[in-house]
Amino acid sequence: MMSKRTYFKVTSHSVRSIFGYVLLISLISACSNLKLKTFEFPEPIETSTREIQYQEKKEYTINDIIFADNQFDGARLNDFTQLNDSTYQVTILPENEPINQSPYFAFRIWSKHAQQVYVKLNYPTSKHRYVPKLSTDGKIWKPIDSTAYQLVDSTKNALLKIDLTSEKLWISAQEIKTSAEAMQWSKQIATHKDVRFKVIGKSKLKRDLIGLDVYTGDPKGKDIIVVLSRQHPPEVTGYLAMQSFVEELLQDSRLARDFRSKYRVLVYPLVNPDGVDLGHWRHNAGGIDLNRDWAYYRQEEVKAIVNTVVNAAKSSKSNVILGLDFHSTQEDLYYSFSDEMHSDIYPFKDYWMEAIDDAIPNYTPDDQPFPLNQPISKGWFYKQFNAESLTYEIGDETPRNFIDLKARVAAKEMMRLLILR
Repeated sequence: MMSKRTYFKVTSHSVRSIFGYVLLISLISACSNLKLKTFEFPEPIETSTREIQYQEKKEYTINDIIFADNQFDGARLNDFTQLNDSTYQVTILPENEPINQSPYFAFRIWSKHAQQVYVKLNYPTSKHRYVPKLSTDGKIWKPIDSTAYQLVDSTKNALLKIDLTSEKLWISAQEIKTSAEAMQWSKQIATHKDVRFKVIGKSKLKRDLIGLDVYTGDPKGKDIIVVLSRQHPPEVTGYLAMQSFVEELLQDSRLARDFRSKYRVLVYPLVNPDGVDLGHWRHNAGGIDLNRDWAYYRQEEVKAIVNTVVNAAKSSKSNVILGLDFHSTQEDLYYSFSDEMHSDIYPFKDYWMEAIDDAIPNYTPDDQPFPLNQPISKGWFYKQFNAESLTYEIGDETPRNFIDLKARVAAKEMMRLLILR
């Protein structure tokens, strides 16, 4: 039997032509009866609010010579101690447990006089994941030199060799992108004539939940694509991909203009602003993984988004056809539906992966289909709308220029395929 990968290995032009032919039949709209539903999944997750532990915001001082602090949004530093004459320990704890093994850290460190020290990243309940990033201003970041970084304690913790001065040095698991940065980016995006900015609700701690509504002309009847990012606070590479993806949709090209005339895109760039600003590993201020709350909507952030999406589809008598949720993991991949699941635009995903494959030399998308077992956003789009959906995963250490390239190619190929419908 011919494999799916072999079957779909055709030219980009053929892919688009075939996809256009397959999807000539219009979708049957049931928008007049559309309402938000709740769902059961084979592996239900309890998402009622749980207590979190707030880190103490303070400046740590050792012998009035070495200093460290966590007094900024996006910080994570639970303790700072001295181990010996040249080694200092940063202790990193999660917001609550159980939690996945993704210990996020972010702090500043400096010295009264210039000196070289060792800094141990200590995770009492977890193990190291992220290559440390360094910055002198909190804006421009670079990975630590590989010769100044090693795993210790059987790879559980990490040891860094750092040159300190009286200027504060930022050390973080990933580039720090706070809710303020997301707001600034969103408002800049909203200067585009086809973008509407709106605060769609509030997080548990009353931070703004941002919504961007992208289309040209009248939204009535336009099929809808939904874009999500940053359900999990440290997943900055997925957030960077989302930004490039959305920016490509707003280009002043014939392709992008035609796409915005035919489709509507709802963008929620920062789903978990509390978790981001609090420096959480995974959860929101309610102590919950938001990407497990897409069945009963117990958390404010998910509830606001699902209501906004359903109401937008209902008011404009539109179909939601595609949901894209941008995340980060150890490598680039796409989590898609298993083969027996046919959305209203099936087999869009297969053609899209082939088009991306054809467009980027020496790169083949890693498509990993799986069934819907847990209440994640991908499952909600399928169950609520029979929409296609993918979790777009970017590697923690994927080169930032390739993140941008791949996201822009993905946006272009999505637009080309959907315009053919």
